[in-house]
Amino acid sequence: MHPTYIRLLLDWAALQPRADRPPALGQAVNGCARGVAPCGPYAGLRDQLAAIASQQRSQPGRFQVVIDVLGAPAWAALAPHGCELPGTAALTRPLRAGALAGYRALIGAVLALGAAEGVPLQWWSPWNEPNHPRFISPQRASCAAAAPPVSPAIYAGLARAMAAELDAAGPGRRMILGELSDLRVDSPYTTSVATFIAALPADVLCLGPVWSIHAYAARERPAPDAVAALERALAARGGCAASAPVWVTEAGAGAAHPGAPRPAAAAADQLAGCQALARQLRAWYADPRVGAVFQYTFREDPSFPVGLLSADLSGAYPAYRLLLDYSRLAGAARSASPPALECHA
Repeated sequence: MHPTYIRLLLDWAALQPRADRPPALGQAVNGCARGVAPCGPYAGLRDQLAAIASQQRSQPGRFQVVIDVLGAPAWAALAPHGCELPGTAALTRPLRAGALAGYRALIGAVLALGAAEGVPLQWWSPWNEPNHPRFISPQRASCAAAAPPVSPAIYAGLARAMAAELDAAGPGRRMILGELSDLRVDSPYTTSVATFIAALPADVLCLGPVWSIHAYAARERPAPDAVAALERALAARGGCAASAPVWVTEAGAGAAHPGAPRPAAAAADQLAGCQALARQLRAWYADPRVGAVFQYTFREDPSFPVGLLSADLSGAYPAYRLLLDYSRLAGAARSASPPALECHA
């Protein structure tokens, strides 16, 4: 598929479970799909960057790395507070006072590793899905959907800290803001895209040149337009964000409810998901602000099954051929009409 970008998730909680030890950027990974074989062990982020470096040498301009951080270690996270769902884990909570230094140290360690492996780490995102309780909790101090969200201020602190660390490392690195979950309404536990953007401090809106959102193939008609919702929210703020480029940093086709288990041996359902993704891709192709679309993930993740290949690598879903066709449009001049993207069983 020769991708222009490759997105790497940095799970800080897994990389640095103890404050007195540095992030384990070369720790062993079994290479399975959450226990599903085949497995190919490798040395964590270190081996990932080494592999990316080899691809960059053979394909100049391809495999530009996008780093996205998530998961607060227990030692860095605040105690339970505010409006939280039952069973909320420490890794979702905001950072304790002083823990931003550890966050900056993580960024610095990854930058150093990239330099050692010869990989320019150009693109950085402060935190994954900051408007979703799976990644920042609580979203509100009290359990009322109309209560002001606290997550925008938490995200702002992370974004400012990342910007400062990247600036200290020198030029050549840029931030992708948002990484927002496509949430359309507010609840006690979630923050809609519109509300989140409206509550961000003005200086944070200008920390990066690109905004991003996650949008999975929806079967309903008319399908919700996550990109348009983000663009409206940014336009309402005006200034530097009003016409910023938008990247869809997570996309994919799975079950009727994205992330739910796929129906067993349901070729018709796989085709329907692919067709829903094709409709999205045609719409994004027609939007000049959409600069990139990322498939999440290539190999199926059993915990969020929207991949292009099955977890056991025994076969490809119809969306694989669709994304292959779409990727061939990259770099070509956009035509006046959307491309004829088709799905085949």
